[in-house]
Amino acid sequence: MSAIAYLNFDGNAAQAIDFYAKAFNAIEVKKVKFGDIPQDPNYPLPENELDMIMEASIEFAGGKIMMSDILPSMKSVTGELVKGNNILISLVIDDKQKLESYFSSLSEGGYVIMPLSNTPWSSCFGMLVDKFGVNWKFNRDAELFLDNVISNRQ
Repeated sequence: MSAIAYLNFDGNAAQAIDFYAKAFNAIEVKKVKFGDIPQDPNYPLPENELDMIMEASIEFAGGKIMMSDILPSMKSVTGELVKGNNILISLVIDDKQKLESYFSSLSEGGYVIMPLSNTPWSSCFGMLVDKFGVNWKFNRDAELFLDNVISNRQ
C-alpha cells in the first residue's frame, strides 16, 4: 500500500501535468479527459468541460503524483478550489543531485521559501511554492533524523 499525493486544479491540470512531468523527468504519464469516457445523455457535460482532466498520474524515480480538474459544473457539490497551504508534498530522496534538480525545476515560475541547505535536521533541506501554488518540502535524509530523535528519547 502506498500514499499518493493528489492535486486538484481549477481547469489548468493539463498545464500542471506537463510542468510536473518535465520537472521530474517522468517515467510514465497517464491522463484521461472527461470527454474520453461515455457521457450520460441525461446529464451531459458542458462542451468546455470535456477537455478537462478527469484523472492523471505521473510516475518518477519511485514516486507518483495524481491530479485532476474540478469541473465548474460540480463546484456546487465540491466547493470552490482554494489555493493555500493545506497541501504540502514532501520529497525525501537520498540522491542529493536529483533533489537539487527537482528543486530547481519546480521553483521555475514559483518562489523559494527556504533554499536547499544543510540544517540540523537534514543534510539537504528546502521549501518552495511552485507556479501552481503547490507547497513542496525537500529533505535528503528525513528518516535518519526521525530515527535519531526517536532513539535518543528512549
